[in-house]
Amino acid sequence: MRVLVTGSAGFLGRAVCARLAGAGHEVRAMHRRPVADGRPPPDGQPVYGDVRRLADVERAVTGCAAVVHCAARAGHWGPAADFHDTNVGGTGNVIEACRRLSVARLVYTSSPSVVHGGADLPGVDESVGYPAAYAAAYPRTKAIAERMVLAANGTALPSGATLATVALRPHLIWGPGDPHFLPRLVRQARRNRLWLIGDAGWLVDTVYVDNAADAHVSAVRRLGPGAAIAGRPYFVTQDDPRPIGEILALWLAAAGLPAPTRRLPVALARVLAWGVETGYGLAGIRSEPPLTRFLVQQLTTAHWFDIGAARRDLGYRPAVGTEAGLEVLRAHLAARP
Repeated sequence: MRVLVTGSAGFLGRAVCARLAGAGHEVRAMHRRPVADGRPPPDGQPVYGDVRRLADVERAVTGCAAVVHCAARAGHWGPAADFHDTNVGGTGNVIEACRRLSVARLVYTSSPSVVHGGADLPGVDESVGYPAAYAAAYPRTKAIAERMVLAANGTALPSGATLATVALRPHLIWGPGDPHFLPRLVRQARRNRLWLIGDAGWLVDTVYVDNAADAHVSAVRRLGPGAAIAGRPYFVTQDDPRPIGEILALWLAAAGLPAPTRRLPVALARVLAWGVETGYGLAGIRSEPPLTRFLVQQLTTAHWFDIGAARRDLGYRPAVGTEAGLEVLRAHLAARP
């Protein structure tokens, strides 16, 4: 079928485009502007536009049978309005375009952070609820958008069909080609600015990028009115939780760097995060601070998930194991200039 992927120039979006094309689908790749960073364009027919503009989304959606909505404003700092405009407003535009143009399948890329309010989440499944408050605009707006997508399931379409929706929650996506998180981690380590918080022993899930993409392709294939996955969220991980300190050490080792050893006490990290956020806010600084309350929460709580529902309903299996993924990542980084 013809499938639109929004955010197709992003880390996950590229992988989704490649896996959809490999599965025989006709891919339409929507991103804001031509790729200008030396990377090849994503697989598929390019459509340039901004999800914040309904006309752009409608133009991209026209003629498609399904949409995979990966586009999002990510990060743990920035004006709340920017996150709302893209994550909530953009998602609303995707839902409305599907409704107007009778696109019956919508797969939404969510995040496990939508259920993380600062407490431990040890092996929870999708029955865990949304928290009352969030430490950053990103998880708050992603949660609003996820609920919008799931609420739209069953919407009547002009064609007489109904819209089927599903939300996938891939956790800490990593692998070759990551343009954001891993390069930032490596830069901080090389500048000797990387600190662990506490004993860094909290168990955390991650997911290799191709595994996350495979889950999206499976969702496109299995989604439809009355399908088991329709109207539901799913955690997507390696099913291999490890201590956060070990995870960081493995990623840095893939880049040829030693594990971080410097540590901050948890209480001090929380105070520093509050102080840094306050100072940046008062000064109107838009660049990302080195420490935020959301980041401290992520580094000082257990958050790993039961993926039994994804195994059962999506047929999801993390085909690339953690060690195998690390070998691919190591070779990719070694080949870079």
